[in-house]
Amino acid sequence: MTHDHASPFHRKDRVAAYCEEAPRKVPGLFDLHRMAMLLLAETAPTHAEILVVGAGGGMETLSLAEAQPGWRFTGIDPSGAMLDLARATLSSVVGRVTLIEGTVDQAPTGPFDGAVSLLTLHHVGHDERQRTLCEIRARLKHGARLAVAGHSSLGTASQRWMTRSVAFGDRGGLDWSRCEQTARMMVERLPLVAPEQEEAMLREADFRDVQLFYAAFSFRGFVATA
Repeated sequence: MTHDHASPFHRKDRVAAYCEEAPRKVPGLFDLHRMAMLLLAETAPTHAEILVVGAGGGMETLSLAEAQPGWRFTGIDPSGAMLDLARATLSSVVGRVTLIEGTVDQAPTGPFDGAVSLLTLHHVGHDERQRTLCEIRARLKHGARLAVAGHSSLGTASQRWMTRSVAFGDRGGLDWSRCEQTARMMVERLPLVAPEQEEAMLREADFRDVQLFYAAFSFRGFVATA
C-alpha cells in the first residue's frame, strides 16, 4: 500500500460520502462484515488483537467490534481524511481501536490473531499488493485468519460484471449507458486481478487453505489461514 494523494480517498467530498455510498454500492456489505467476523472468530480467541488494513471509514471495524466485545483493533490507512471519518464512526468503541496513518509497513509487528482487508486491495498494483499480503502474513500468528474482498477481473466478462456492479449502486434511475461508461473507467483504472490469481497471490504470501467465501457481481472475497 502506497500513499497516493491523487486518490479520491484524499478528497474531502468523496470521503464525506463514503459511509453513505459504500453500503449502497457493495452488495450485502454488512453481511460481508459479519461473514469476515465469523471466519476470523473460528480461530481467534475471545480477547483477540485484529489488524485492519485499509481501515478508513471504520465501518468494518465497527461491525467487528460490536459483534466481538473482547476484540481490540489496529487499523492502518494511508488517508488521513478517511481515518478522521473512521474516528467519528468508531466513537462508541474508541477505547478498543488504534488508528495509524500509513501503509502496512507502519503497522505493529503483532503478532495478531486475525486480519481483514476489505475493499482495499483492488486499489493496489500487483507488486505492491503481493508485498502487502506478505507483510500482513508476517504480522499474523500461526493459524490466524485473513479475510480479503474487493473487485476482481473476470476476463472477457469483466466489463459486463462491473457494469452490473455499478448499476446495483445506481439508485438515481437506471441508465445502462452511464453505468457502462463508469464501469469501463473502473476496469481501465483499477489494477484488478482474476480470482484465481488472487488465490495464487495469497498462497505465494505463505497463506494456506485459501477459499472463496463471497461473490457478488464483480466482487470476490477470500479467506486464508496463516
